[in-house]
Amino acid sequence: MTDTATAVRKASDYKSENKPTWCPGCGDFGVLSALFKAFAQLDLDPKKIVIVSGIGCSGRLPEFAAGYGLHGVHGRTLPTAMGVKLANPELTVVAVGGDGDGFAIGGGHVPHAVRRNVDITYIVMDNEVYGLTKGQPSPTTPQGMAAVKRSPSMPKMAPRGVPEMPLNMLAMVLAYGGSFIARGFSSLPNQLVDILVQGIRHPGFSFVQALSPCITFYDTYDLWKGVVEQLPADWNPQDRVRAFDLALNEEKFHLGLWHRRDRPPLHEVLGAAHDVPAPERRAALERVMDAFA
Repeated sequence: MTDTATAVRKASDYKSENKPTWCPGCGDFGVLSALFKAFAQLDLDPKKIVIVSGIGCSGRLPEFAAGYGLHGVHGRTLPTAMGVKLANPELTVVAVGGDGDGFAIGGGHVPHAVRRNVDITYIVMDNEVYGLTKGQPSPTTPQGMAAVKRSPSMPKMAPRGVPEMPLNMLAMVLAYGGSFIARGFSSLPNQLVDILVQGIRHPGFSFVQALSPCITFYDTYDLWKGVVEQLPADWNPQDRVRAFDLALNEEKFHLGLWHRRDRPPLHEVLGAAHDVPAPERRAALERVMDAFA
């Protein structure tokens, strides 16, 4: 990684030949653009970037980026991304997914990714609804929400309102002991770029909740623009207790770096525990993989 002042690559250098196929106005466009700009600021080599995704609208993101990508199965984004990073710690690994992929079927993987502190950046594009499968309530859909925006031909999902309480993903990751936790908004791209740059630089598991409205099934642009707010000016990201208290009592969506603490990433812990040089560890892994080829 290089300093932004000496960066030579442009955001366009990270675009693939495939054009995004999301609905016009989807918040995922803003997240993708911010990710390209973050890569450019860090002057990352596209050949050393791996983007791993799960199932959902956001799962298509690796197709639109240069470098390497893996569109995995539903809810298995994190274990796949962790495996990539541990196999080759020299890579920059970014995991992307939606609130459903990450905190419904994939929810069991989140606490273990956090506690292991694998050096990956996990971007959850939260639109509070299942978009790809036509507007069902997701783990973050507000309680009581009834019919959301949809075409008249679509069957109504939860016409009497959503009975369950939504998950509080920030509070969950804080409780799990996350070492980097932040929230951005696709409509505030400059801040989101800065958050992603910080998250990728962070030596450990970086969790970024990216508010990313679904224009087709749950258009929250105007709603969220009225409730987003920056973290207080005296905010201390080292204060986990205060972060947890705000997460549990939040009336607005506060944006910025919620919490950060330093602890060694898993690949460094494993290297120290085994006291084996990295090239030898890699050679041993390749021998194991060859045995099962």
